[in-house]
Formats: sequence, C-alpha cells, structure tokens
Amino acid sequence: MPKSFYCIQPSPVGELLLVSNGAALTDLHIMSGKFVPTIAADWQRAEQHPIFQQAAQELAAYFAGQLQVFTLPLAPQGTAFQQAAWQALLQIPFGQTISYGQQATRMGKPQAVRAVGSANGKNPIAIIIPCHRVLGANGALTGYSGGMEHKVFLLQLEGALP
Repeated sequence: MPKSFYCIQPSPVGELLLVSNGAALTDLHIMSGKFVPTIAADWQRAEQHPIFQQAAQELAAYFAGQLQVFTLPLAPQGTAFQQAAWQALLQIPFGQTISYGQQATRMGKPQAVRAVGSANGKNPIAIIIPCHRVLGANGALTGYSGGMEHKVFLLQLEGALP
C-alpha cells in the first residue's frame, strides 16, 4: 500500500500536483513553479480519491469566485516553525494581505521576518495555505514559488489587487 496518492489537475494557474496521505492533502504545487516534488515511484495515481474529489470541487469554486474558505483536511509536513508560519497564513482572510513583518508579529516572533519568508517559500500547499497573501513591508509583490504571474492572478481573483 503506497504512503502517498497523487493527481494532476488543470487550473487557471496551470497544472496542479496534488498529493495526499490518504486522509488529508499534504501537497499542492503549481507544476510550473519552484520546489515541485518529483513524483515518487511508490506514489499511486488516484484522481478519484475522495480527497482529490473534494479538492477539485473546492478549487473550482475558489477559481469561480464562489469559495473563500477551504474545508479540505490538510497535513503539510515541516518543522515546528514552518507549521506555525503556515497556521498564521491560514488566518489571513480572503481578499486581504499582510506583510512578512506582520506575519512574524502575529506569530509572536517579530524579529523572525526572514525566517517567516523562508517558511512561506517552503509552503507545500499553495493556494489553500495562502502564502500569496503576504507582501513586502512597502506593499511590494515579493517572491512566490508558484510564479509571480500566478501570485498576481490569485490576488486579483481575491480582489486584493486592482
């Protein structure tokens, strides 16, 4: 029995690689972005898995402007600090943005701005854990491992950019 299931789904930001442990979504990567894992030999392709069916429904509703909060079970893998950073990302409401400094402060680690940026860059569940909602201190669009054009698209979709 494989430890991981995967599927590839089309989306307005290109193909998405979704990975599940069978109980929750562990990864969602924009295939044209950085840090996309290689599909392992022991992963089982499973488009019809209930996790991927729910993900497809929720992502379609999100991209159609009909969903602002995902309910899909998530299980991103990372260090305790990364987990805290990703939890902080989940608290940023749809259509709003914050700075890396604000995120670090919300985490109780106001001096850890660079570490927060690094953790966000390693976010394994793009879009649903909304690292695209974090901007530079001056409001500048800073890096996005899914690609800057996709960050702009997502922020415009949410009404966070004109």
